[in-house]
Amino acid sequence: MSDDLAEGYAQCARLTRAHGTTYYWGAALLPSPQRRHVHAIYALCRLADDIVDADGATLVEVGRTARELAAFRASFAAALAGRPPDPVLAAIARTVQETGIQRECFDRFFDAMELDLTVTGYDTWPALCGYMEGSAAVIGEMMLPVLRPLSAEALEPARALGFAFQLTNFLRDVGEDLDRGRVYVPADDLARFGADPWRRAVDDAWRHVMAFEIARNRELYARAEPGVAMLPPASARCVGTALELYARILGRIEARDYDVFSGRARVPTWRKVVTAASVLVAGTRRIG
Repeated sequence: MSDDLAEGYAQCARLTRAHGTTYYWGAALLPSPQRRHVHAIYALCRLADDIVDADGATLVEVGRTARELAAFRASFAAALAGRPPDPVLAAIARTVQETGIQRECFDRFFDAMELDLTVTGYDTWPALCGYMEGSAAVIGEMMLPVLRPLSAEALEPARALGFAFQLTNFLRDVGEDLDRGRVYVPADDLARFGADPWRRAVDDAWRHVMAFEIARNRELYARAEPGVAMLPPASARCVGTALELYARILGRIEARDYDVFSGRARVPTWRKVVTAASVLVAGTRRIG
């Protein structure tokens, strides 16, 4: 591996550790080659997400944001064509090449990112799922070639886990998304319970709609869980750890009385480290 490529993967790892600690500690259970591929996929998604989530990106500077996202998409395409503009994109392109991730996955992903430039809410759950098809389910599809499933039946659980992770993010980040002018809770669910996130008030209506969405989220995790057993041992430990840690965020939201306006519900980093370590030890004993 060239020095530039090694530096690119190192930067991907730093991005993952800084912004995606659940992914980072889950990936720590993988062998080094697979671990760096997880970091690379996360880095691509994070860099695109940072463009559309920057301050004012979709409220006052949509044109500039659209140009930045288009430029990043073009740079990624250039990297895939063998002309990487920087070490990070070189690493990401190498991961795509080595793992055989389908190129159309990235088309769906970037198309979903473009929706964030103009769409500020979704009327129904199916409409929100249409967006998450490209922003969430497709991430599960990208990860599968890295995780090397034992069965083709792992595809749907992987997609369900992508949906589950993203819905957890949406419920945790309601306040932050309001600051960006967006609401990712379906409008018909809000109307059914008489809830209004723009009030930023934790009243009974808000508690009821959040409880409803959390139950929906837990159903997605339940649909995803059988897929863990369809993976090789190291990959199963990685995904199982990430699933457990992310699902715990829902309990943290409940413990905050559904207050997602005054701060983020987080699983502490020490808990992530301990969970990853305990899974590694238990898994090693079981395999041995």
